[in-house]
Amino acid sequence: MSLLFPQNDHICPKLLTALRNKTTHHHRQLKKSNGKMKKVNLATIRPTILSSTRNYTPHRPSNVLPPSQEDYIPHLTTTSLSSALQHYIYSDTPFHGQKIHTHILKTGFRPNINISIKLLILHIKCRCLKYAHQLFDELPQRTVSAYNYMIGGYLRQGLFEESISMVRRLDLDGERPDGFTFSMILKASTSGANSMLPRNTGGLVHAQLLKLDVKADDVLYTALVDSYVKSGKVGYARKVFDLMLEKNVICSTSMISGYMNQGFVEYAEEVFRKTVEKDIVVFNAMIEGYSKSVETAMKALEVYVDMQRFGFRPNGSSFASVTGACSVLAGFEIGQQVQCQLMKSGFFNGVKMGSALIDMYSKCGRIEDARRVFNYMPVRNVFSWTSMIDGYGKNGEPWEALELFHRMQQCNIEPNHVTFLGALSACGHAGLVSKGREIFDSMERDYSTKPRMEHYACMVDLLGRAGNLQQAWELVKGMPEKPNSDVWAALLSSCNMHGDVEMARIAANKLFELNAKGRPGAYVALSNTLAAAERWDSVSELREMMKLRGVSKDTACSWVGAEVASCAKDVNQHIN
Repeated sequence: MSLLFPQNDHICPKLLTALRNKTTHHHRQLKKSNGKMKKVNLATIRPTILSSTRNYTPHRPSNVLPPSQEDYIPHLTTTSLSSALQHYIYSDTPFHGQKIHTHILKTGFRPNINISIKLLILHIKCRCLKYAHQLFDELPQRTVSAYNYMIGGYLRQGLFEESISMVRRLDLDGERPDGFTFSMILKASTSGANSMLPRNTGGLVHAQLLKLDVKADDVLYTALVDSYVKSGKVGYARKVFDLMLEKNVICSTSMISGYMNQGFVEYAEEVFRKTVEKDIVVFNAMIEGYSKSVETAMKALEVYVDMQRFGFRPNGSSFASVTGACSVLAGFEIGQQVQCQLMKSGFFNGVKMGSALIDMYSKCGRIEDARRVFNYMPVRNVFSWTSMIDGYGKNGEPWEALELFHRMQQCNIEPNHVTFLGALSACGHAGLVSKGREIFDSMERDYSTKPRMEHYACMVDLLGRAGNLQQAWELVKGMPEKPNSDVWAALLSSCNMHGDVEMARIAANKLFELNAKGRPGAYVALSNTLAAAERWDSVSELREMMKLRGVSKDTACSWVGAEVASCAKDVNQHIN
């Protein structure tokens, strides 16, 4: 074989020198006896204790040499090599096994396909894909198993394009993919970082499975369900899910997440009830799904309590989701209980949890508590700063929001589009037109952040509130893209505030063209503007138009959080 290791990062010069010295030492021990060579032991490898490699993370050791010179191979045979390689493949230090490959090259031993495959697996375990690929290319016969090892190796290192190229090569070689190959293709398609595969990869793979009559197992079914769910085809995912004789918890969790993301809460509840062996991940999927809507947020708290009754301790995802439910319900009493529980765990100092608590307290109107959490955080990222800035803006404290935005820039934290939105909104509430214009202009100039529709809507609202309707109109006309309904609604609201009937008509008509039924507030704003100008005939015409289009004003409502307070007691019991 021509594979050499002139620049192998895992086999250092010390190892090669030691090998050379050890080989020379043993050759010196060779003695002739009656014309025959006396048998002596050549350097070998002592088997290590077998251990699971599932959580093994390769790293470069400080000393890659085996610890002693007790490691000997009595005979350089296929059996001895296979056994030694097998031990190192399943050991915690597979990089020691690369010495075997060096020894094979030095002695000129010609390994068979089995030894070559094991060497390939060894290099993959050591994250040396370059050498694994060279070995793969030199195989006299490349089997489906060899392809699968290479595809899996590339996937584990996040090299999705290389893995897909290997799949295409398999097809060109005339090999027939098996279930494991298809499961890895599905994994690559749902990675979120691969643009080489079509969006309907799940459907294409499913068709190939049926066409080739591939025997599917739980791993393949789970990958197929996950692929369908992540592509938004929950119906197809359910059909595959129902084919499984034993529904594993991973597949159930995928189905629950898929149903929750599309608003099919009842179906998610059905899958959850039928899941026999529940774990914390499936509970977290239910809590997260419930926490997204005010109608179901209370159920998120109930599942959170039930999870602990079943003996599961909340993790970071549990705390983040239940904190989101508290934000939706504006239930800071439960939020405080969750924070107490969080402080007893090891997740309190995390940036994600700190940002979630800031958001929760801000939405509950407890801006002082939010600031205390912000000040306590040992590390803050852009999301932490943004949550605090947005919280100040929504709680009527625009000056504090702008001061914090300025401090964020001084700390060299680059704002994102949500941060700019919070700062522009604060300028709007404070009436700081010039400051808002400066921030808006700096987005593209200083941070290469292209303003989105919501930023334009915020600027139109800022200019309109200050009475600069003509500037707001010019900004709308000069937009690089066609204004959406939010931009026209902001202009209409400003016209209503300052009584500009003609501009209000233009904005309202544009808004009706984009969304005739979905913005009843636009009809009300235009009606109020016309009424303020005493154009009663136009008001009557507008109301008739609303009747013809089936548009009705939303009914106002309010709620008293009695159930939230009751649930807070249940959470408190589990904390104490």
